Amino acid sequence: MAMAVTTQARFARASGAAPAPGRARASPLRTSNASRCRVAPRAARAVAQVEADADAEGSASAGARDFNAYVLERAKLVQQALDVAVPVQYPELIHESMRYSLLAGGKRVRPMLCLAACEMVGGKVEDALPTACALEMVHTMSLIHDDLPMMDNDDYRRGALTNHKVYGEDNAILAGDAMLAYSFEHVARDTPSTVPAERTLRVVADLGKACGACGLVGGQVVDLESEGKPKEEVGMDTLRYIHEHKTGALLEAAVCCGAIIGGASDEQVEKLRKYALDIGLAFQVVDDILDVTKTSEELGKTAGKDLVADKATYPSLVGLDEAKRIARELVDSAKAELADFDQEAAWPLYALATFILERDS
Repeated sequence: MAMAVTTQARFARASGAAPAPGRARASPLRTSNASRCRVAPRAARAVAQVEADADAEGSASAGARDFNAYVLERAKLVQQALDVAVPVQYPELIHESMRYSLLAGGKRVRPMLCLAACEMVGGKVEDALPTACALEMVHTMSLIHDDLPMMDNDDYRRGALTNHKVYGEDNAILAGDAMLAYSFEHVARDTPSTVPAERTLRVVADLGKACGACGLVGGQVVDLESEGKPKEEVGMDTLRYIHEHKTGALLEAAVCCGAIIGGASDEQVEKLRKYALDIGLAFQVVDDILDVTKTSEELGKTAGKDLVADKATYPSLVGLDEAKRIARELVDSAKAELADFDQEAAWPLYALATFILERDS
């Protein structure tokens, strides 16, 4: 019988350690609990890291402590839902590769925005959870592909080896493809039947637009086209387009899809769309700032790459202080769009906007 290479063996090989012995391939008719258990410690570490981050970012104010608890609760909820949504089954290799990156933790900003928007307009968390998970699947796909040698060429993500360094470029590409396809299936199949079908259909359409040629793919294409060009030639308009599409489009979808599932009116969705566009651009401006102010250890990925590549970024075009001012202005503008909503229900979206501005990784 053919032998399959385990995740542990691939990780060991990628990091230069001696590989573990191979094992027999499981039956294609059943899930392998053993292989699932190998990825589970990574998921547990991701939850533990969220807990550590919440403790480290603790504040003397009750509001900050409440937000830390909110982040921790939501991160655990999403982590558990993702773990169930993508089990290891035959063919094991592709599912292990998907889970390796999907369960690696991270801030889970997109799922949190989706759930918060749904609740703010009177919806239920359980109704929006499949959409929240789908957003994280799409985001994870984008990270796997973004790290590939023909794209941003990074060896580390969230403090661990990137997917292609463990599973190879071929399997990394396929894992991203599989997650993108499954994200739509997950929304269509697992959104509760109590949610009107037209809402689910709108979510599928918005999600498709966000990750397509007019969304994050389009932003990535323009980003790649801009590489090697003088910063002045790229300019602010092109840089803004890259950021609004490569990063902002999925954040916009997160907020709007959560609101749609929750039953928001068209007027409410448009206000939240403006909120999301502002925080989406602010998110990437802050990313540009962190790339030149933090270390690789602090970021969990290679720092200073944009500077080395002489890429157009907000700090390189307008200076660090002006970039910080722009980020603050965008977050203030985003918060202003929440003024007409119930303020008690809206507090997570206010807090998430502040978090995007003040995050340090």
